[in-house]
Amino acid sequence: MTDEHRPNVPPIEDWNRLLAGRTAVVTGGGGGIGRAISELFAQHGAHVELIDIDGDAAHETAATIADSGGSARAHVGDVTDFDAVEEFAVQVLADRPKIDVLVNNVGDYRPLARFRESSPASWKSMYDINLFHMFAVTRVFLDTMIHGGGGSIVNIHSVEGMRGYPGDPVYGAMKAAAAAFTTDLAVGMGRHGIRVNGIGPDLTQTAQVDYIGTSAGFEHLWESWAPVGRLGWPEDQARVALFLASDLSAFVSGHNIPVDGGTRAGGGWFWSPSERRFVNRPKGL
Repeated sequence: MTDEHRPNVPPIEDWNRLLAGRTAVVTGGGGGIGRAISELFAQHGAHVELIDIDGDAAHETAATIADSGGSARAHVGDVTDFDAVEEFAVQVLADRPKIDVLVNNVGDYRPLARFRESSPASWKSMYDINLFHMFAVTRVFLDTMIHGGGGSIVNIHSVEGMRGYPGDPVYGAMKAAAAAFTTDLAVGMGRHGIRVNGIGPDLTQTAQVDYIGTSAGFEHLWESWAPVGRLGWPEDQARVALFLASDLSAFVSGHNIPVDGGTRAGGGWFWSPSERRFVNRPKGL
């Protein structure tokens, strides 16, 4: 064995502060998975620039980070509006010479429209919230990452873009496109020192998707619904995002990781004759 290439492996000087001295941008950083990512990144030494359409949530998250000794700044804006995205980038880069980590976290399955009842308006909504914003935010920060010597981009999409999703094929198609964008961008940006990876969540409790409320009385079935036997939490997603953002994953790029408790591996969706629809948590077929 030779040590010839080991100097290319970034050293990890403090395992408790994996992002020390770095600037991270997190979209949808005020609540749910985005908030968990913002808080964990700050705990590991990053300065976090977070944006959310919910101003109260954005400022509350930034204040919580500051109260815990971290560094964060809240921005209020709609990342499906390219003008707002450009203004966000101007604000961030006015104080920061570059960013090191970009997390494209925004996404939504609403308004849910079954394909036979869908319309061009609902298709555009799915595109704007699940794919367009990823293009827009990545584009406005990409040059500064290249000129700054590289970094890490983490795209949060969905396990539904990595398996067949009967609920809304348009939503599934947008998430699959986000996963492909991740892989394609990684190939082109690697030579610039930028790694790009994706996360496909499933069965993760947030205000947007209330698994606890919709599973009341059937909690004993989690061992059947998820191979790991439990509900997921935003922190589960944040820990994988930290891995992908930090030098722990310095040789990982172009991959989409299902953070789903094993549902993609174990199956996922079932047709329920009694409910006359596909379900991902059967309470009795």
